[in-house]
Amino acid sequence: MAKTFRAYVPEQALLLPPSLRDWLPDDHLAFFVSDLVDALDLSAITEVYDREDRGQPPYHPAMMTKLLVYGYCIGVFSSRKIARRLVEDVAFRVLAAGNTPDFRTLSDFRKIHLVALEGLFIQVLQLAREAGALQVGRVAVDGSKVKANASKHNAMSYGRMQDREATLVTEVRHLLTQADATDAQEDATHGARNAGPDVPAALRRRETRLARIREAKHVLEARAKAQAEADQSPPDEATPADKAQYNFTDPESRIMKGPDGFVQAYNAQIVVESEHQFIVGQAVTQEVNDKRQLTPMVETVVTQFGERPTQVLADSGYCSETNLATLAATDLDLYIATGRLKHGEPPPCPRGPLPKDATWTDRMRRKLQTKAGKNVYRWRKAIVEPVFGQIKHARGFRQFLLRGFRKVQGEWTLVCLGHNVLKFHGLCVP
Repeated sequence: MAKTFRAYVPEQALLLPPSLRDWLPDDHLAFFVSDLVDALDLSAITEVYDREDRGQPPYHPAMMTKLLVYGYCIGVFSSRKIARRLVEDVAFRVLAAGNTPDFRTLSDFRKIHLVALEGLFIQVLQLAREAGALQVGRVAVDGSKVKANASKHNAMSYGRMQDREATLVTEVRHLLTQADATDAQEDATHGARNAGPDVPAALRRRETRLARIREAKHVLEARAKAQAEADQSPPDEATPADKAQYNFTDPESRIMKGPDGFVQAYNAQIVVESEHQFIVGQAVTQEVNDKRQLTPMVETVVTQFGERPTQVLADSGYCSETNLATLAATDLDLYIATGRLKHGEPPPCPRGPLPKDATWTDRMRRKLQTKAGKNVYRWRKAIVEPVFGQIKHARGFRQFLLRGFRKVQGEWTLVCLGHNVLKFHGLCVP
């Protein structure tokens, strides 16, 4: 007897379940996101529509928010990809309840309400805290370079700008001289009242480039002046270095050294609590290293979570005399790596009592040399580094989609929000 198979009729019309909730398991992440967003205060988003009576009725803000949050939870960040999922993915179709906003509508919603969406990060932390799922004691701080939506090949150094500016000025003068000679010749041939051709395309291109380079030089000079004032440096140090870079695609991004070499990027910072790996503080900076980020990130936890941590762990990138001295005046229990000694370099703090003139770095190094210090610091890697792994590798967030520092900060907040929603879901739905 021939083998029989289960019925398979691709052309068979199906009677789908009458309720959207029958399409997915009860513990599905999409339902958790839907219920969570329904519990949030979306007034900062909805009040924007209260001021506008023109046009067709917009898509419901709750539905649009759910789509974005769910997308950032599962690693679908692009508005085009979300729009495609609204047709192909059951979970997205359930959240949209049959609505199909196009990618432009989704993109505009994110841009218009970026600041309001940032507030949801704090609201989710508050809900987790009220549910008893979250408390801050021991935290770990870390930063990672995330590529900007710009190529480093679209950047130019200050020294190169000066050379290029001089070249363009010479070329523009030469083209203007040629244009004047052509105009005089055409006036003699056709008469002075006859309109000649427009400004030559080559001249327009060079004038445009010259204007952009001069604008970029002005920005770099302003940055150098602001940095000199912040560091209380002499006025003669307010001139940009020849290697100072300006990117014409995203001027607010910076050239930074990452795992894959130098990239056009932003420095994304997170503070992670040790119990469930919630992100309790997050920010983006244009600084190329983490030296000046420790104190601001501790204060970010206070602002975004509402409590000050009791114990802070960080790698050697955050170690500086200023950081250690500033935070030593607080009640924080710090464990900050001081960096490795070079081969053959004698330890600055041999065994025995510390000298009276020991630096804060010496004191921290001695603290981490103790058995108790080693046992505490070893948790840093296990607390914070997996979070960047989950964001970058598991969910695939390796490059910002938006441009400009303010928008990038909003996008990073959405990434961190998605991470926390997943952690919250894991606690509520075992």
